[in-house]
Amino acid sequence: MNEMSIAESAVTKIENHMAGNHAPTSAGRGQDVFNPATGEITAHVGFSNQDDVNAAVSAAKRAFPAWADTPPIRRARIMNRFLALMNENKDKLAEAITAEHGKVLSDARGEVERGIDIVEFACGAPNLLKGDFTDQVSTGMDNWTMRQPLGVVAGITPFNFPVMVPAWMYPMAIAAGNTFILKPSPTDPTPSLMIAELFKQAGLPDGVFNVVQGDKEAVDALLEHEDVKAVSFVGSTPIANYVYETGARHGKRVQALGGAKNHLVVMPDADIDKAIDGLIGAAYGSAGERCMAISVALLVGDVADEVVEKLRDRANNLVIGSGMTESSEMGPIVSNAARQRISGYIDKGVAEGAKLLVDGRGYTSPGAENGFFLGASLFDHVTPDMTIYKEEIFGPVLACMRVNDFEEALHLINSHEFGNGVSCYTQDGNIAREFSRRIEAGMVGINVPIPVPMAWHGFGGWKKSLFGDMHAYGQEGVRFYTKQKSIMQRWPTSISKGAEFSMPVAK
Repeated sequence: MNEMSIAESAVTKIENHMAGNHAPTSAGRGQDVFNPATGEITAHVGFSNQDDVNAAVSAAKRAFPAWADTPPIRRARIMNRFLALMNENKDKLAEAITAEHGKVLSDARGEVERGIDIVEFACGAPNLLKGDFTDQVSTGMDNWTMRQPLGVVAGITPFNFPVMVPAWMYPMAIAAGNTFILKPSPTDPTPSLMIAELFKQAGLPDGVFNVVQGDKEAVDALLEHEDVKAVSFVGSTPIANYVYETGARHGKRVQALGGAKNHLVVMPDADIDKAIDGLIGAAYGSAGERCMAISVALLVGDVADEVVEKLRDRANNLVIGSGMTESSEMGPIVSNAARQRISGYIDKGVAEGAKLLVDGRGYTSPGAENGFFLGASLFDHVTPDMTIYKEEIFGPVLACMRVNDFEEALHLINSHEFGNGVSCYTQDGNIAREFSRRIEAGMVGINVPIPVPMAWHGFGGWKKSLFGDMHAYGQEGVRFYTKQKSIMQRWPTSISKGAEFSMPVAK
């Protein structure tokens, strides 16, 4: 990364946001921010050190008592104003995503809309935070529960959804009465500051929402800080495991969403054209840089040849270009390093014997030769022992596998170490039912290629795709960002005389 040259240039400097104000980073380190469609440097993001994180936590801790004591309805009103501002600025947010991530503008708009859905869900906090009450659990005694905020909580988010994934965390955390610190990816950090500014315009008290830019040093500082009570993370499985273990060792509640290897099963009775549409969009949308991207097509029986030929034709004719161009179906890869890593996987697939039908490694976009582009790649005759099947590629690479029957497809999926999302295309109701019940994954689609749940349901995988007990957003988010307290109460006139040496029972 070019650090010193940035100080001598006019490139925008991206900093932290603490206690309602922009704040410079102190580490003396950082990295360039690129437009992946052109390869040009557009900004420089500074990295935070321990002192910066301590300052952000202190700001959040100072703001917590008053915010926690604010009635939920008043917190919801501020969230409602923020919701209105998100809607007013959704095009600007989408453009900021495309400028730094590279995904096509229509996809960026969809990301913002899904984030807005969760903000809207959080506006229902007064109802979502209600407890339970039981009258007369014993003579003269009542019992009820309430949910209370944890304190200072943090979110560590990836590059691929710089607006939506943070929205899995901060809306419910803040609506529940916590104060929040966001550590976004340094690859596309601008949307995080835009969100902070919209919160300020909405009237959120200073210190309730803070942004700390940085890398592993900032992450470790958050994981180890005694005043950070919970951490939510989305990223690769090795880092998710590290975050989970480190946070738990320091006494935190942790929710760490990891990697994926999502399969789509095409049964012989499926509507083939709809299955092809589903595979093309789910494998190559956002250049495959989604944790819910379909990266394996399991083709059952004699359907394989027809599906493979149609996939080859569609992949060869995919419209690839700048995400700002409305006609583009796929934009660039997020960085040159990511492009090289993905190309390495394609090399390995060829070396291990998979049949490469479409090779995206040599693609360049006319007029944008310095952009970080790859074309779509399509493999056939992939086997379970190959690296391109076992590991998450996170790029526009689709692996086709041929299986004999439904049971073989089910066994393959359930044997994989990841269990994030999965899909099955069929017109057989019994197959759909058996697939939904027996598959070992957290999110299941039937004739739906990317089964991302809506805001009121919750997102999360199984196996090595999730470390922790609770999924993101929805009612799971309410539980993650609050702690339950149970209260049993009676008054002097109902208390029997004398000491009680047994557990209280219903009388």
